[in-house]
Amino acid sequence: MNSGKANCYQCVYYAVTWEPKAPKACRLFGFKSAALPSMTVYKTTGNECIGFVKKETGGKGRPGG
Repeated sequence: MNSGKANCYQCVYYAVTWEPKAPKACRLFGFKSAALPSMTVYKTTGNECIGFVKKETGGKGRPGG
């Protein structure tokens, strides 16, 4: 699924929460953290995130997003 390093900001599973202590979340793995989820996955498992799926960019999204 992943070709290279996972960029959470470009992943379909990345989410932002309202929790000040854990503002970032991964919907695939079901956790929230202060760090980017891909960093948490790496620190926990020692492996790059295997769940990364790049967001599709349609005509109505932000340019280059």
